[in-house]
Amino acid sequence: MKPFDIATIEKFTGRPGFIGTFVHSEKATVAHWEIAKGTELAFHSHPHEQITLLLSGKLELGAGEEKVMLSPGQGIVFAGGEGHGGFAHEDCVVVDVFCPVREDFKQQK
Repeated sequence: MKPFDIATIEKFTGRPGFIGTFVHSEKATVAHWEIAKGTELAFHSHPHEQITLLLSGKLELGAGEEKVMLSPGQGIVFAGGEGHGGFAHEDCVVVDVFCPVREDFKQQK
């Protein structure tokens, strides 16, 4: 067992419009994001499976031409390697779960 307090974890602010906090286990990464209204998440892909859960706000996410507008409590699953992007229509709080571990996020400050 390894408890943590998200309020005490160093925040990542290296991406405009995003404030991130990351928790890593041996096999997964959980990212807690605060995303400012009007922020675009550029289309990208990575080898990790990604589960996104919107906690607050309105967030549009999509893969290719297919897009969905998420409301709080809704989420989406992206396969590893699946290209995706999005846009925050309101200030948002999001939790992403990545598998395997996002080694690149371990390096973020």
